[in-house]
Amino acid sequence: MPKMKTKSSAKKRFKLTASGKVRGSQSKKQHGMIKRTNKQIRNLRGTQILSDADAKIIRKFMPNS
Repeated sequence: MPKMKTKSSAKKRFKLTASGKVRGSQSKKQHGMIKRTNKQIRNLRGTQILSDADAKIIRKFMPNS
């Protein structure tokens, strides 16, 4: 039986917290910053905990974490 591999894209973008939740970067920060107010850009800094539905998908990509 071959080993399960972690998806390289997932390990670069997501981390697991100590309690097992999935942490990822905020959405709506890749482009179109000129349309957003300074307050929106400020509030989108940092990372967030993914929803349960999204976290379930990401955990399948990261079996060894």
